[in-house]
Amino acid sequence: MGTTFKCICTKGLGMAVLLLAVLHTSAQTIYVKPNGKGDGSSWKEAYGHFSTALENARPGTQIWVAAGKYNPTTGAGRDISFSIPSGVKIYGGFEGSEKAVDERQPNIYASILSGDIGQPGTADNSYNVVHFENADGNTLLDGFTITGGNANGHGNDNMENSRGGGIYNNGRAGASSPVIRNCYFIKNFGRDGGAVYNDGAGGQCHPVFENCVFIENEAGLDGGAVFNDSRNGGQCNPVFKNCIFKNNMATYGGAICHATDDMACELTLEKCSFTENAAYLRGGAIFSMGGKENCFVETGGSVFKGNFPDNENRAFMNAEARGAAYQIRK
Repeated sequence: MGTTFKCICTKGLGMAVLLLAVLHTSAQTIYVKPNGKGDGSSWKEAYGHFSTALENARPGTQIWVAAGKYNPTTGAGRDISFSIPSGVKIYGGFEGSEKAVDERQPNIYASILSGDIGQPGTADNSYNVVHFENADGNTLLDGFTITGGNANGHGNDNMENSRGGGIYNNGRAGASSPVIRNCYFIKNFGRDGGAVYNDGAGGQCHPVFENCVFIENEAGLDGGAVFNDSRNGGQCNPVFKNCIFKNNMATYGGAICHATDDMACELTLEKCSFTENAAYLRGGAIFSMGGKENCFVETGGSVFKGNFPDNENRAFMNAEARGAAYQIRK
């Protein structure tokens, strides 16, 4: 999504300087680290709970999160999740003393967002670890491990409790297009979309995933790692760049399920890797519901290897074949 800048010219330089000063001072960085007891104003005074930082953030805020394990809450219902405000940029992977974002090392200092809010095991975990709703393109989640989401609800009264164990991205009847970068999605479960559910049904949902890894996520039905929903007249056109999908599992679409009805949709994959994903029935890597006349897939530079069912490993399979890599159901 592009950004529009409006230039207001004045006769003097003072107004421009004042405007820049106001814009500069309006930016805010909030700090979070385990066992922090401060007001979030610095590493020394960091918040101890990620949820507290989210509650105090506003558009333009950055949140820096040190290594450690963070849960949405304890002793609350399973509907609780980390709700990410629109326009906020959140960075994980800090040791806890850095002065710039590019000093962090997420591969060494893991900032973990976990759905484990109750007893050991996953039975009482949060349905969704992270929640976006109508997030604009300036919303960023960068450098986290997201694990332990368990969207195993029936979805009768609340659809979200059965969709997207790691992230539920809600653009339903609205628009939600955050950027998710340098994140690991590990061992999340959902009836649909084990790790991520991008909900553009009746709305718009165009997220971008960059340098993300999806490992051992599972869906009871569709989309072991990701489900993209373009139904009910909506559009969901996600982009995945340099992402890895490995050992994910579902009934349809071991890694990704893409669903549409009347509206055209696009799934863009740039230099992604799909390895050893499995579907019990069809679409070892990707399964598309809606027919190729409505759903377009760009797979530039992507690799498909060892996905199951293992008929011929092609990017596109017809409806009669089971589809190791890709299955279209009209």
